[in-house]
Amino acid sequence: MIIKKFNGKNEDEALKAARAELGAGAVIMNVKKVKKKGLAGLFSKPLVEVTAAVEEEQDAYVAPAQPAQEPKVPLGHGTKPLGTLQPVKSLQPGQPLQPRSAAATGRTNDISQYKDVLTDEEYEKLHPTEKPAEETPQRRSTDKVEDLQSLIEKQIKTVMNEESGEAQRSSEKKESKNKEVMSFIKLIYTTLINNEVDEKYANDLVEEIEKLSKPGVTIDYLLSNIYQKLILRFGVSTGLVPSENGPKVIFVLGPTGVGKTTTIAKLASDMAVNQKKKVALLTTDTYRIKAAEQLRTYADIIPDMPFRVVYTADDLKEALGELKEYDFIFVDTAGYSPKDVEKRDEMKHILDAAKEVTEIETYLILSVTTKYRDLLSICDSYKEMGEYRIVFTKLDETSCFGNIYNIRVYTGAEISYMTDGQEVPDDIETFNPQYIVRSILGGS
Repeated sequence: MIIKKFNGKNEDEALKAARAELGAGAVIMNVKKVKKKGLAGLFSKPLVEVTAAVEEEQDAYVAPAQPAQEPKVPLGHGTKPLGTLQPVKSLQPGQPLQPRSAAATGRTNDISQYKDVLTDEEYEKLHPTEKPAEETPQRRSTDKVEDLQSLIEKQIKTVMNEESGEAQRSSEKKESKNKEVMSFIKLIYTTLINNEVDEKYANDLVEEIEKLSKPGVTIDYLLSNIYQKLILRFGVSTGLVPSENGPKVIFVLGPTGVGKTTTIAKLASDMAVNQKKKVALLTTDTYRIKAAEQLRTYADIIPDMPFRVVYTADDLKEALGELKEYDFIFVDTAGYSPKDVEKRDEMKHILDAAKEVTEIETYLILSVTTKYRDLLSICDSYKEMGEYRIVFTKLDETSCFGNIYNIRVYTGAEISYMTDGQEVPDDIETFNPQYIVRSILGGS
């Protein structure tokens, strides 16, 4: 008997393949669904596997010259041991029998010799006390051997079905595990998109997880891995560090309305009150009188904190010369549109003048509530001023922090601080990547 397996997109396709190769007389023994191997199989529909069998053509029955060893065939329930079946060993399932005479074979047609092979019920059925008149001894012997052959075929089929069942259960277990991993990956991707992580960066992260999706990998391992990757990409935030020689001048840049003046007040207050540093305040924002007055108010509240309005690059150089004994000098600037080339050039002229006399750092203030496309335009515009660090404001006004990750990857700039309210100096802290990553991944 020839037994083969055929795969198809559906049962009909698999059956056609079986019958095309084995012929119309092929017997279907088993039908089940299987998955392709490898990670690609997780994204494809299951195939249908058909196990089919067909009888082989063989010459007439000839008994073996030497006694054959006992065939090791698993027994079905309620079946006696098969013993030594020399007459049956060389038969093939479904082979037409051409029995020789008793004299030629050295055998009798007495089928009682097979009694130990069959159950009592099968023996009684095949060896009744009263035989029909038309049934010849030769025919009874032929039927007996054919029934033995059929019995062996049934036992083989039972074993095949059991093995197939075990393989299917194992396959289903692996398939269930793979489905769990795929569901986790889809969940991560959806969570990143919902938290406004750019689609390109979300896909990059998901691809990295998929590379780790090997057999035996756990969800906890994958989650820990993506968490660590995000933490590492944010990097370490240093914050403000005093200059070794002379004051460190901090220019605070950014568009209007993002909280530049309030951020300066928070940083200056922390340095002066908590760090006990000597701090001075300057502003070049002569376009908004209220901004200058607001900064003057903060300077008046904190003892020994001078404040000055700077109109030109020369005024700035003069002020910096007079304040050279201070640790930090914070400079507020006017916000401008990325499309306003004139104001951008004016700001760059002031920064270049400051660099001639002292060490400076530039902080770009961004609101996390600003649209991603606008953030990209702002970052590109201020990049022409030179390298900058970033402060994200208004974290209390949104629950989606994906833009923070987007800008970090896009600019490569350090994110130094984040603010979440108007209280001075309390509502500011050094950037906390753990908090942001937990939020991006859907945690609290």
